[in-house]
Amino acid sequence: MFKLKNKTALVHMIKDSVKAVLPVALIILVLCFTVAPVDISSFTSFIFGSVMIVFGMALFSLGAEMSMTPMGEYVGAQMTKSKKIWLIIILSFLVGFMITMSEPDLQILAEYAPSIDKNVIVYSVSAGVGAFLVVAMLRIVFGIKLKYLLMGFYAVVFVLAFFVSPDFWAIAFDSGGVTTGPMTVPFIMALGVGVASIRYDSKGGGDSFGLVALCSVGPIVAVLVLGLVMGSEGGQGESFNVSEFESSRDFALHYLKELPHYFKEIALALLPIVAFFFIYQLLVKPLSKKHLTKILIGVVYTYLGLVLFLTGANVGFMPVGNLLGQYLGSTSYSFIAVPIGMIIGFFIVAAEPAVQILQKQVEDVTSGAIPKKALGFALEIGVAISVGIAILRALTGISIMYPILIGYAIAFILSFFVPDIFTSIAFDSGGVASGPMTACFLLPFAMGICEATGNNIVTDAFGTVAMVAMTPLIAIQILGVAYKIKLKKAETSALPDIVDEVVELSNSAEISTDDKARVIDLNATASAAYIDDEIIEF
Repeated sequence: MFKLKNKTALVHMIKDSVKAVLPVALIILVLCFTVAPVDISSFTSFIFGSVMIVFGMALFSLGAEMSMTPMGEYVGAQMTKSKKIWLIIILSFLVGFMITMSEPDLQILAEYAPSIDKNVIVYSVSAGVGAFLVVAMLRIVFGIKLKYLLMGFYAVVFVLAFFVSPDFWAIAFDSGGVTTGPMTVPFIMALGVGVASIRYDSKGGGDSFGLVALCSVGPIVAVLVLGLVMGSEGGQGESFNVSEFESSRDFALHYLKELPHYFKEIALALLPIVAFFFIYQLLVKPLSKKHLTKILIGVVYTYLGLVLFLTGANVGFMPVGNLLGQYLGSTSYSFIAVPIGMIIGFFIVAAEPAVQILQKQVEDVTSGAIPKKALGFALEIGVAISVGIAILRALTGISIMYPILIGYAIAFILSFFVPDIFTSIAFDSGGVASGPMTACFLLPFAMGICEATGNNIVTDAFGTVAMVAMTPLIAIQILGVAYKIKLKKAETSALPDIVDEVVELSNSAEISTDDKARVIDLNATASAAYIDDEIIEF
């Protein structure tokens, strides 16, 4: 029965993956056949890579649901039950450091970052995530408002940036986006749910969001401090290498050569956190053999899924993204790359593995009060705008600090006009949206444009991930403004309180089974009759 359920779930995940990847693949195919032709080697590699991404995303999504999510919830709940602040601090730092150290997106960024040793960047950024995961956990424990913490930390970021060489700005803000990737997000988000689940106040559910947002600040601070200490220029950066194949055998050998690298990389990424979990549960409260077996199977799915996904993205998508950027950047109509990038950005966010996890958690915690469809549409619009800004920067050389300052100013202003949960989800979504698809396609695309136009890759191409991480902060909160306006216009004054009651009661450990059943029925009625039909209509 267990295997049958897994098989059915996998088929469902594959269908969802096809729906997510197919629009992006079709757009790229149309470009390759029309305005931006590429060599047959890169084209064939792209097709094969797309297939690998579909199956990889499906396996990863199923595996994360079976392993990373329950592992995170368990660790979060158990270490908070201890009520020992020193233990929470130590464990939070270790978890943040270990899970970030081999984050695949971070490896990609560190590989192309100039003038800084790759290991220095990886260790510095991992320490930054660990430190800010401690802050995020303590925030949940003590119930501190997220927006005030974010305002304070980003104020420190912008002040610090003006003492650092501009060559470090884009890489610093990019590092905040790439560290919240497919390895980090499932575990850290579930960690927040686990910690919030043992809180007995009314805001525990809403406070489970925000961990990803705070963990995105740590790497920015870490890289800026690194730039301050080093005090050196970033240079031009490395050009992207595109492989060419003389035969089908060369093509197959190229993929076979790359696969062992990703098998090793993902093993190193998963091993520390899996080992930590199994040792921790043995010391604290051993789980049943059935639960451990399910988690182990989920880890295997996650492992295989990430290997397939990253191999397909890096080997198949990267070369085509770079070549398309070079071709469009070298033409007399190079600004057509802006709308093309926006269209790709609109669809590519759906192909990010961690986005699916965020949408599911939002629906679970809010009991469907924030519809998945509305959240997804807001993310797509936000990412489309951000990619347009990123491509415009690659073409013109506009400093990253201008859009970043304006964007975050708007986001923080909006935070005073929306419910706190929308602010938390918005800042989480920024880190989630800037995942491996952004790093493996959009960043090489911007790098190709910079190479063709002669602009600086470090200052003008880097920053693409940062742009993708920024605009969802605004888009999701605008969704929150629309939600709040609709609530005020509603005739029934009791219904707005239902959403809050559902979040409060569904996260309370003290209510009875009958009360929970009543809340679920009440929420189902309210969500179906009120939220979906009248509040948010897309």
